[in-house]
Amino acid sequence: MKKILITSALPYINGIKHLGNLIGSQLPADVYARYMRATGHVVLYICATDEHGTPAELAAIEDNLTVEKFCENMWNIQKKIADEFYISFDYFGRSSSKHNHELTQHFATKLWENNFLVEVNEKQFFSVQDKRYLPDRYITGTCPSCGYRRARGDQCENCTKQLDPTDLIDPVSTISGSKDLEIRETKHLYLRQSELKNKLDDWISKKNEWPVLTKSIAKKWLHDKDGLKDRGITRDLSWGVKVKKNGKPWEGFEDKVFYVWFDAPIAYIAATKEWSENNSNNEWRKWWLTDEGADQVYYVQFMAKDNIPFHTLSFPATIFGSGENWKLVDYIKGFNWLLYEGGKFSTSEKRGIFMDVALKLFPADYWRWWLLSNAPESADSNFTWDSFQNTINKDLADVFGNFIARVTKFSFSKFGGKIPTNNEFGKLEENTIEEIKKCYDLYNHFLSKIEIRKASQELRNIWVIGNEYLQKAQPWAIFKNDENQTRMIIKFSFNLIYFYSFISEPFIPCACDKIRKHFGFTKISKWPKNLNFFLENITYINDITPPEILFPKITDQEKEVFREKYSGLDL
Repeated sequence: MKKILITSALPYINGIKHLGNLIGSQLPADVYARYMRATGHVVLYICATDEHGTPAELAAIEDNLTVEKFCENMWNIQKKIADEFYISFDYFGRSSSKHNHELTQHFATKLWENNFLVEVNEKQFFSVQDKRYLPDRYITGTCPSCGYRRARGDQCENCTKQLDPTDLIDPVSTISGSKDLEIRETKHLYLRQSELKNKLDDWISKKNEWPVLTKSIAKKWLHDKDGLKDRGITRDLSWGVKVKKNGKPWEGFEDKVFYVWFDAPIAYIAATKEWSENNSNNEWRKWWLTDEGADQVYYVQFMAKDNIPFHTLSFPATIFGSGENWKLVDYIKGFNWLLYEGGKFSTSEKRGIFMDVALKLFPADYWRWWLLSNAPESADSNFTWDSFQNTINKDLADVFGNFIARVTKFSFSKFGGKIPTNNEFGKLEENTIEEIKKCYDLYNHFLSKIEIRKASQELRNIWVIGNEYLQKAQPWAIFKNDENQTRMIIKFSFNLIYFYSFISEPFIPCACDKIRKHFGFTKISKWPKNLNFFLENITYINDITPPEILFPKITDQEKEVFREKYSGLDL
């Protein structure tokens, strides 16, 4: 048994997230959390909304709300949507919590005391029309590295290069669109990341088990031609964690806040502390402080590739620089982009499917299955309506759903409301178990290694074996001549359904719950290891009826209507 800490990248508070955000962090983290809990490990899955910085301020202005009220409303919306997608957080917090403010200020104080912070007078854009400095996302322009025309002042989302606002070509204010910008001097705190380069390099070099995507991005940023740069950790904003040292306002920084990318990862710790307090214990320290037990914790982070540099360099630099015994991440699962019909999702252009809309169109399990079976692990994935329809109809409807429907309808018509009892399994059943074992071993292996697409393929293979068994056994053909043999076939098939309803839960939890409730299956407390015992020793008590269609097919008409509606072409 292990203690496993899981965090998924904090979703920005500035709006409802699209499907790419879902598969890039929360959804695969949920699969891993569910699997690890089921296999007997102690799991703590933590997340929170990322509420500081420019995106929150701009979104609040657009909605004519105070930023505090906007964030409160959006946290409730994001939490509700996550629940409806069956994301099994142990705690979903907020980066604006008092704990995060206090911890962020604590880390800054320790970094200052250890000489890893320095005050820097820097030049920054000032908008004459807006009468304010324009930090990071308050300014956009052309990326000097790749030429992308809508690069932000902190990072180009196209090539992922970290930027300073003054790096941008042809900059404009995102508040007013004004180009009347002046460069003025302002003072900020900088994290001396360059002083920690060797320590970071040594730490990253030892992570041989990290995915290629994660390690390659970390190494690229670490050994970029410009080297690991020192980064500003304060901003000229009003909304955020106030800059304090030892609990008191930091002289010269009274009107500034900490940079959102400095405080956001610290919110993992803060949210754990809130979870701990809500449960009236001090357990958070055993998860995060290595001298109090966290050295026995296996810590896994999930994120899209644009977040990797901050989690492999900046956050570890903060922890190293603090000089304290904080837990460092053991494994970072990074994901590439999810494209929509060959292009990018766009809120402004109403292009693509966002999480709230997705739930109105089809059940959560439909989206979970397609996204996970097409997870962008080794390369970008492309959502198309053709692929979505084909995957759901073939995998969920024609394979998994069809097997359940055929078995239950036949059983009900021949044996009534009671599931037949006959465990005298023969050679065909033994061979079927052996086939399942091969796929099941791979399924467990891929889940433990967080190889999501490969795991989904093995799960589908296990479903297919059930259908193939039914075709070989042909209970409908032998019923008249051998009712007892037919009872055995149907009993074995129901055992498979029970088995499927448990092992499929990391991917399609809602459907599995429906299956168990419909047939009165007891939810097993432990992940099955001895497959023969699991399949041969299950007894059923409740009367059964054929369930409603578990996975109604997506029609061609639905596909075409939604493809056109969410194409953004009408704008």
